[in-house]
Amino acid sequence: MNISFQPLDLELKHTFRISRGAKDTQSNVIVSLTEESGVSGIGEAAPSLFFKENSTSVVEAFRQFAGLLKNSDIFHIEDITNQLKKHFTANAAARAAIDIALHDLVCKILKIPLSALLGLNPHHTMATSFTIGMDTMEKMCEKIEEVKDLPVLKIKVGCDNDIEILEELRKITRAIFRVDANTGWNKEGAIKRLHRMEELGVELVEQPFPIGDFEALAYIKNKVKIPIFADEEVVDSKDIPRLAGMVDGINIKLMKCGGIREALRMIHTARAHRLKVMIGCNIESSVSITAAAHLMSLADYVDLDGNLLVSNDPYEGVHFEKGRLSLPERDGLGVRLKAG
Repeated sequence: MNISFQPLDLELKHTFRISRGAKDTQSNVIVSLTEESGVSGIGEAAPSLFFKENSTSVVEAFRQFAGLLKNSDIFHIEDITNQLKKHFTANAAARAAIDIALHDLVCKILKIPLSALLGLNPHHTMATSFTIGMDTMEKMCEKIEEVKDLPVLKIKVGCDNDIEILEELRKITRAIFRVDANTGWNKEGAIKRLHRMEELGVELVEQPFPIGDFEALAYIKNKVKIPIFADEEVVDSKDIPRLAGMVDGINIKLMKCGGIREALRMIHTARAHRLKVMIGCNIESSVSITAAAHLMSLADYVDLDGNLLVSNDPYEGVHFEKGRLSLPERDGLGVRLKAG
């Protein structure tokens, strides 16, 4: 099995701003794994600086992976991904790309879609949230106008006038609101904020407090009705048990946990602790978004809009229509290059 890779620089339609910073581009890496017969599987790494990864670290990791992958049995996905995690713990996005490519490759050899390999219903569709990044009140209202007919919108917050912004956005659309603070709050004023968000029809709030601020999570628990989801706080399955009783759900991202195998472990671990599950993403192309979409029948919520936020996605895969996602009817991930 041979490995090859190439950069994929994605350009955002709008500046993507959250409580920690802003960007106009996302530097990802596409990886291909090719078997002796010539069949190839494709994967994508979408690294996050928050987790100390970038495109350079991904490429270096791929170079180091090459020796381990060369003589591996492609059907031993569990063994391969466990070995990668053991030796490359800090390279989750790079590991996710290999994991995705292995699943794609195996399914193409077997001539089945990924959903069949996983034993999941390919006809299950879900409404994804569509993200509105932080900006001025005027700009956020303009962004909402563009997508006001979509059923679910995810609003990035984490500034002093969060409530005022949500009040203005609510005047434009009756869409379900989900709110993501990206660690941008502290516990002072959180309850008042959350009570007003309840009135504004906010369905859930992601990662309100900085990582490790369990005191703040305990402080708001049972004082508000809005479900609280952990995101940055929960990287993989080992992080879930300590959060049981503190949050209502978790956001699972392939790039954060290392791929499909670990995402499945996270889903089952979350269910064992009576937690809700969201499948989320970074800024990604249709390659890894489609991989994640194959898991949506196991989730309560999906936030798989990373490919919709960019203007130059060279691939097509999961279908998006009126806010709902449905899987392509092709082998493997079902991803292919766009025509032309």
